[in-house]
Amino acid sequence: MEKKNILFISSWYPNKLELTNGNFVQRHAEAVSLIHSVEVLHSIGDPFQTEKFLFDDQLKNGIRILIVYYKNSSNPVQNFIRRMKAYSMGFKKMQKPDLVHANVLHNNILFAVYLKRKLGIPFVVTEHWTALREINAASTSAKIKKIAKFIGNEASAILPVSADLMKGLKSLGIKTPMKVIPNVVNTNLFEPKSFPNERFTFIHVSNLIARKNPEKIVKTALKLFGKGYDFNLKIGGDGDVSELEALRGNSIYKERIEIFGTQTLDEIAKKMKTSDCFILLSNDENQPCVIAESFASGINVISTNVGGIAEFFPHKAGILLEKPDEKLLEEAMTKIMSDHFVKDSSTLVKYAQNTFSVDAIGKQFSEVYNEILK
Repeated sequence: MEKKNILFISSWYPNKLELTNGNFVQRHAEAVSLIHSVEVLHSIGDPFQTEKFLFDDQLKNGIRILIVYYKNSSNPVQNFIRRMKAYSMGFKKMQKPDLVHANVLHNNILFAVYLKRKLGIPFVVTEHWTALREINAASTSAKIKKIAKFIGNEASAILPVSADLMKGLKSLGIKTPMKVIPNVVNTNLFEPKSFPNERFTFIHVSNLIARKNPEKIVKTALKLFGKGYDFNLKIGGDGDVSELEALRGNSIYKERIEIFGTQTLDEIAKKMKTSDCFILLSNDENQPCVIAESFASGINVISTNVGGIAEFFPHKAGILLEKPDEKLLEEAMTKIMSDHFVKDSSTLVKYAQNTFSVDAIGKQFSEVYNEILK
């Protein structure tokens, strides 16, 4: 297979201002880099920056990543112009790509349209944005939808992470060929535990925003402790943990609830490995990496049945809930702790390897690139 030069341009990518934002894009880039030559270009505004432009050029996991920070202002038009200039300046420092792999149909990706029209470089788009789900159409601005439609119809292929999201993109009027390629999991990092836990352990990791409902998880755990159930809960992530700490308070069950802040991927993998069930109680999702990481770790999942979650939820993987309801969560947690619930770790691990592994996802992207560039 001929090695291609692939340039990832993303509306979201981990940077000094947002350490984990778009880390799923980073993992896609790393999967592709095992087959092709990959570089990443990202631009973001910094309101505290005095210089108009700052270049952060780094090599990480074998991939060259250039992040161009521009001086952010209160004027959105000025910021957009600076962002496009930042991309243009950054692009001149990169090797010329055979193809651009863009991420998220935000106005950032207008730069990919520019490269296509100016230099004839084709681009594909991987889409992750919950705002573009059909169910969210009424609450997403007409401007966002119009830009997404325009960029989408300029692309050579659209690669949403779920069929649910693909339905939303088609409803916008995007006619470009589409193929679902899910998020990637490092199945060498996320792996099952070697020994069983002394006490059944639930885990939740997220950015702890309101739509993830982390406080409902803590409240439900406290109710179950009060009813005599014996288990541990690990909960945390990138967001503000103060509300969770206040809920835990000085409860007599305080020692059974571990609350943590931002974690590296290695740290999350270790926490997963020492857990028995992942809980996701979101109002809205696409195809969450954390569920795929749970399967790779051989642990069951309790999740609300939203977005594309059911598409990648094999038989006996866990329990899907109709809505983010504390009573439903309580019943599911009770059921999954019981001896009657069939737990099949090896099947979950095998499913994750076949569906989300670096090799599986890299190969799917490569097939799309080769079809476009043939």
